[in-house]
Amino acid sequence: MNNNLIINILSFFLIISIGCSTSEKQALIQDVNGAHQSVSDQIWLTHEHILVDFIGADSIQPDRWNHDTVINEILQYLDELKELNVNYFVDATPNYLGRDVLLLKKITDKTGIRVITNTGLYGAFNDKYIPEYAREMKAEDLAEVWIDEYRNGINETKVKPGFIKIAIDISDPLSEMHQKLVKAAALTHLKTGLTIASHTGEAKGLWPQLSILKELGVSPESFIWVHAQAENNNENYLEAAKTGCWISMDGLGWEIEKHVEKILFAKNNGILDRILISHDAGWYDPQKEDQNIKPFTNIFKKLYPELKSHGFTDDEFKLLISDNPSKAFLIKVRKYNKSAIF
Repeated sequence: MNNNLIINILSFFLIISIGCSTSEKQALIQDVNGAHQSVSDQIWLTHEHILVDFIGADSIQPDRWNHDTVINEILQYLDELKELNVNYFVDATPNYLGRDVLLLKKITDKTGIRVITNTGLYGAFNDKYIPEYAREMKAEDLAEVWIDEYRNGINETKVKPGFIKIAIDISDPLSEMHQKLVKAAALTHLKTGLTIASHTGEAKGLWPQLSILKELGVSPESFIWVHAQAENNNENYLEAAKTGCWISMDGLGWEIEKHVEKILFAKNNGILDRILISHDAGWYDPQKEDQNIKPFTNIFKKLYPELKSHGFTDDEFKLLISDNPSKAFLIKVRKYNKSAIF
């Protein structure tokens, strides 16, 4: 990286750090240390992972990893984020895939980076990560479990979720289990105001989820279309933006080129204010002896310079990493407006 590029990047972060902050009255963000007012000049990573264990819901146990070992492995990558003035780290690891809120709290307390955790369940990969109890429960009862985590804390701790994380396998229609997950997320949103982030992929998995939200009176503005970069028809981004949902392009830990093309499409078509970006990177894997952790820095070291070379302004980049996330993760009930075009 040449000296001029380094100066440009540092100048951008200086602008962010001293820029005007605007707080919405009563608008809250919730990290593992509690709820606080949202401000729009903070730098976010909206879909990352500290730890993921793919062993399955029937086998996962918290004693499969050691907190000190995980922290020692991941800390250098988080220290890089502190140097880049990153304020928020949204940990997208759901329950039964390695969500460990005490580990996340230790990391927040050690680094000062505000880590946000979630409630919900992950249905993708043929329900491998769905616990047996959830298969038998109704959506209403499942929602009560998630609402309780929001109101009273996760696993008898004081840590509360800052959003809802679900996942589906694409099918037409959605499987009964995955319809239940979406319905439970919608019901939880109506009681808590937590945003719903759904591992989705191609757009054909998006529309049935938004239909369920609509039926239950929940606005698509409460919904993050996760892994939207998997969609090959960019016109579907325009249709999604019309509904008001958030479009998350979160594979930047793995590749850049496709994201640049899609982000420029969003800019040129006036929907940049609905786009979220992140790496979906990390992470510590308890099943591996040798860890291969991907850093959380491509957005700053690779994407930012590439977008600048295509005429992207600092204000447009700030929209992606500060303004949009600070709105997307607000704890706020968003009801469906029947007069809206959807």
